[in-house]
Order: sequence, then structure tokens, then C-alpha cells
Amino acid sequence: MRQILMRSENLWRRYGSGAATVNALADATFEIFSGEFIVVLGPSGSGKSTLLNMLGGMDCPTGGRLWFEERELTGCTNDALSRYRRDYVGFVFQFFNLIPSLTALENVALAASIVRNAMDSGAVMKMVGLNGREHHFPSQLSGGEQQRVSIARAIVKKPRILLCDEPTGALDSVASVAIVALLLDVRKQLGCPVVAITHNAEMARVADRVFHMKDGRIDHITVNEAPIPAEELEW
Repeated sequence: MRQILMRSENLWRRYGSGAATVNALADATFEIFSGEFIVVLGPSGSGKSTLLNMLGGMDCPTGGRLWFEERELTGCTNDALSRYRRDYVGFVFQFFNLIPSLTALENVALAASIVRNAMDSGAVMKMVGLNGREHHFPSQLSGGEQQRVSIARAIVKKPRILLCDEPTGALDSVASVAIVALLLDVRKQLGCPVVAITHNAEMARVADRVFHMKDGRIDHITVNEAPIPAEELEW
């Protein structure tokens, strides 16, 4: 039986009040299992980022319930959510969010310094294919290499879940396929689920499950019985 890492019941995120209320996320019920690759697919404004923010403890639900393992995140204090993000969640961003004055290795080492039992930063750089590029600054790296640093920074603390916000959105087709392949490899090596939001339907072909979002709702969830290798993607 697959282990449930996260689950929700009727999760909502509302902004505003009265006639100005906007339901950025509406009535979302789902489970996330250890070791799976989930693609959250939908157009801009469909609720993808709001869902990711809920999973990552970066925003609080205004309705429903959300659990990480047996810990309920609904109603947690800001301090508790900060500890949750620090100890359990790895984030990968579309535009990398690297510190430009630090080398690639220093960016990763900084993330490692704030958690207990982090992986060796140099070993993680090799894991993401950046052996020999450790002492380059972000401005000296390609977009694909910068995203590899971002992934290394996210996984050096051995996260229990890896959340990716449009991880290929700023990359060309060749780099995009390589990053998807790396995320699949990270999922395999660390055993943590990867949740990646995207508007690119092609990426869904590598996923175990796809959350299709529309108008703030999870419209439906599909199971991919035969995920393809990243190298077969036609970007």
C-alpha cells in the first residue's frame, strides 16, 4: 500500500469579501503519495500556484483541512509553518531565485546551513550534474545550469516533498527536457514526491498522476498508466 504523505479535505483559499470575493482555490480534495511525480496542469489563473502555496505552507487556507503526514497544517501559526517549510519542503522556482553574489556551491551551502542533517553540498552539486561548475556565479551559468543549482539548493536538506513552480518556464526546449529528467532522477534517488505546476501539457506525459485545474478547482485527476522517459518528450 502506498504511503499518503499529504492529504486535503475541501480545501479553499478565498481573497476579498462580499461581492469582491475571489476563490483562488475551491473545494480541493486530494492525496499525495510518497515517491510519485505529480504534474498540476492548467492555464494561467486556474489556481495552480495557489495550490502549490498551500502545499508549501507559504499561504494559509481559508476553508477546509490540510495534513502533512499526521500533522494538520490548517490553522498553524506562522512560526510552525516556517519550521515546516524549513524542515520538510524543497522549493524550485521558475526564475531560479539564486543569490547573485554567491557562487553556485555557496548558494547550496547556505541552504544546507539552516537545517540539521543536510547532505554534503559538493556531493549534491555532482548529483545534479554540476561537477566543475561549483565556483561559478549565477551570471556565469546558463539558464539550465542555474535551474540545476536551484534544484541542488532544494534537495540538499533532504526534503520530504519537492515543489516546483514552472521549473521549465524560463528554459529552452533542450534544457527543459534535461531538467525534467533531473527531477525524475531526484524523485527516484530521494524517494520524495515531486509536484510540478505547468501550463505545458507535454510535461504531463512523464507524470504518475495529473491534477487538471480550471477556475480554481481541481477539475479532474488522471492516472498515467505508462509514464514516458523525459527524453521522449516533444517540447
